[in-house]
Amino acid sequence: PRPIDSSTKEGFKLDSVKGEFKNIQFSCPSRKNVKCSIALVGASGCGKSTTIQLLQRFYDPDAGEVTLDGRDVRTLNVRWLRENMGIVSQEPILFGTTIAENIRYGREDATDEDIERAMREANAYDFISKLPDVRAMEFAF
Repeated sequence: PRPIDSSTKEGFKLDSVKGEFKNIQFSCPSRKNVKCSIALVGASGCGKSTTIQLLQRFYDPDAGEVTLDGRDVRTLNVRWLRENMGIVSQEPILFGTTIAENIRYGREDATDEDIERAMREANAYDFISKLPDVRAMEFAF
């Protein structure tokens, strides 16, 4: 398998995506013998985050394979794979920087137009645009 490296240009880039997990076995050292059903919607600890982390190749399974269009995700370009997924986590994560930089996170080359399009696609444009000096506003924690 290809090393997990989001900066490499190596690996396939698919035209369309249909995913499948095959005979996956995964162990998390901090949670031994956890029994659960993996689902994208479910109770805390059921495997939602693990499923996404395996799909996005933050980890590789101990056995089995995760495939997209019949290709093991370990053969795909990691950066391409992650750029082509939109993830909304259970807990929102914001960094102590501007709204624009939070939206730009993970895609440094995003233009102001890309950021505005992302806000519109997330149905957040109207709310965000009413805030004062939105591009410079920082989140404080």
